Amino acid sequence: MGWTLTSENNLATTLAKQINPFWQEQVTLGRFNGKDGVTVRFAYCIPPSPKATVVISSGRIESYLKYKELIFDFFQNGFAVFILDHRGQGLSDRMTRDRQHGYVANFDDYVDDLITFIDTVVEPNQQGELHLVCHSMGGAIGALTLLRRPYLFSKAVLASPMFGIKPALPNWLANGLIRTGLAVNRMKKKDAGYFFGQTPYIAFPFSLNKLTHSKSRYALFRELYDEEQEIQLGGVTTEWLAAAHEAMHTIEQSAGGIRTPALILSADSDTIIDNKRQRKVAQTMPNATLEIIPRAYHELFAESDDIRQRVLTRVFDFLSAP
Repeated sequence: MGWTLTSENNLATTLAKQINPFWQEQVTLGRFNGKDGVTVRFAYCIPPSPKATVVISSGRIESYLKYKELIFDFFQNGFAVFILDHRGQGLSDRMTRDRQHGYVANFDDYVDDLITFIDTVVEPNQQGELHLVCHSMGGAIGALTLLRRPYLFSKAVLASPMFGIKPALPNWLANGLIRTGLAVNRMKKKDAGYFFGQTPYIAFPFSLNKLTHSKSRYALFRELYDEEQEIQLGGVTTEWLAAAHEAMHTIEQSAGGIRTPALILSADSDTIIDNKRQRKVAQTMPNATLEIIPRAYHELFAESDDIRQRVLTRVFDFLSAP
């Protein structure tokens, strides 16, 4: 089937003339109270007679504002789309005094929020089957959700899922560094602190980025974070890393129990995710298809057209198949 997809050519014009007006006219914004009263922000849009409903679980540091182009593409092709900003990032509440901290106490908190979102916001508006689409950290959250609620989604797409992260340190070293960092934070009576080598938000130039080959998509991403400084996020805290390690271990041990039909897209030139571990985990999921995307950097949904269009065609075909 032929799908209608945006292009990186003249993307700034497309954003101004098509995507932003669509956002004003078609997208509903809201908030709900997540676990422990943390305010979680969300957005959704429903086209006429949607073929299915998609829930997006985004990656670390991301906001739904960064997903405008992708949401527009889903909507244009007949999918209802629901997306939330995970706690501690985007437009949702932070849980530490420093807004730049990448922090969560436990990945189960992300899962609790996602399930609350689906139960209270998505399902009352759902049309057609319910599908899950994830990127990076959102893939780890998605996998944990599929384990907890095995029959919630008809299908799942996990793009560059965070089943392992680089640098892939030996367990003894990673755990030792995490324990040391946690002890230092307790000693200093801090609610959280950056992990060794992590800093507040830095806008790297395109030439140093390892996220995408698309100059225009990268430029728009950085412009957005300059304009909407509320969504800026720095590096990970030791607490987030400890929670991530625990989550990835759980996924690795339990992946055989994820029975939802899944499409796993692995970016072959990813320098953020440990692809070796990711693919090993993917291969233990009984109903998953692992597809390796040649030359692709981490952000498959924001890559250059030659990669992104292939990825989205594959995603739309998978979600539309009977």
